[in-house]
Amino acid sequence: MVDNGGMSSPDPLRVAVIGSGPAGIYTADALTRQNREDVAVDVVDRLPTPYGLVRYGVAPDHLKIKGVARSLRRVLEDPRVRFVGGVEFGRHVTRDDLARAYHAVVYATGASVDRRLGIPGEDLPGSVAATDFVNWYCGHPDAEVARFVLDAEEVAVVGAGNVALDVVRVLAKSADELRATDIPQHVLDVLAASRVRRIHLLARRGPLEARFTAPELRDLGELANADVVVRPDQVDVDPAGEELLHAARAARTNLRILAEWARRPPAGRPRRVDLRFWTRPTAVLGADRVTGLRVEGTRIGDGGRLVGTGVEEVLDTGMVLRSIGYAGVPLAGVPFDEATRTVPHADGRVLDAAGAVVPGDYVAGWIKRGATGVIGTNKSDAAATVRALLDDAPALRAARPAPEPADRVLAASGATVTDYADWLAIDAAEAEQASRLERGERVKLPGWAELRAAIGR
Repeated sequence: MVDNGGMSSPDPLRVAVIGSGPAGIYTADALTRQNREDVAVDVVDRLPTPYGLVRYGVAPDHLKIKGVARSLRRVLEDPRVRFVGGVEFGRHVTRDDLARAYHAVVYATGASVDRRLGIPGEDLPGSVAATDFVNWYCGHPDAEVARFVLDAEEVAVVGAGNVALDVVRVLAKSADELRATDIPQHVLDVLAASRVRRIHLLARRGPLEARFTAPELRDLGELANADVVVRPDQVDVDPAGEELLHAARAARTNLRILAEWARRPPAGRPRRVDLRFWTRPTAVLGADRVTGLRVEGTRIGDGGRLVGTGVEEVLDTGMVLRSIGYAGVPLAGVPFDEATRTVPHADGRVLDAAGAVVPGDYVAGWIKRGATGVIGTNKSDAAATVRALLDDAPALRAARPAPEPADRVLAASGATVTDYADWLAIDAAEAEQASRLERGERVKLPGWAELRAAIGR
């Protein structure tokens, strides 16, 4: 394995960061910016590509957000930081393996699975998690190339967060609008042949409770290929009412945007997006695949609870995408709270079932706090964890005075280990493909075989 730097002293504090998404790289950044301890940081990921959701979660047309990768790249090029790809925690290395090689381990594995609707028919073909769709259009190597064909004329997206808006926007845009992005070529071909004409975005609560941000909402309103339709009665909130007076500024901004849209007539564009608030799905319909979605109106009942109105209708959808949040998954040998789907902690220090600190184990990002916040939120979150880790450094050194060489542990793991130079080879191959296809700065390689070919494995 080629090291992109090396240790800066004979006896640095050795830290493994599990996960190379924003939370993991911001953790490495915080470790290298401080001057309390000399450090050597290995950022470990099962993929040969770093950046996590910046690469495989941010929609391809969000070029500004994807630009965060440039600042993350600077961290990985620090001589005290090493990118270790192709190593999966729980498969290639265990918690005990890492304890032999590092003074501390920071788990920054994110929240990788979707939350379920819990309604009949949810597992019918054509009813899928938005995470699967996002992985597909972002070119994640785990995603099956032929996973989606987009042969339904109507699609329902369930959720009121930024990911739901991303999904709607990708479905609504023309292939030409996405041509200059890094979207894989096979995805672009499917989008070019898409039969989707109407997209229903369903939110269980009202516009003031929606979790999307104003920039994401405005992006939806600027679609050139689709009319965005809002029902006036659903955004008609009393300007002097208690509901509006107690709403956050961001919620009031969203409401103002939506009220504007409710007043404008459709322009007759090829596709239509219906934003529907106070609507919840109650059953996915169909025998062998999705043929419709039964929905019910909602309202706020006693005690502030959401209740159904009993007024139902059936949407003629051939595809349902659920986007109601991400959840963390347990890590082998690491404490896990099933209720919150996070690793229990105190100031980033992992806690066991009895509430005692697990020495040397730390957590950052979504697996620490749940799937909340934006990419930048991970920076302060990681810094807080690193402060706790540095406070513990003397005890960590005393507990593990002579860690086993990390390369020896990795060599025994059975993994095909990749490094930062391998990532640069993938990066160059994607740039070359973009040039050949005349499609912007990069076009993602779509699968494991293509990634391995780029690095000669």
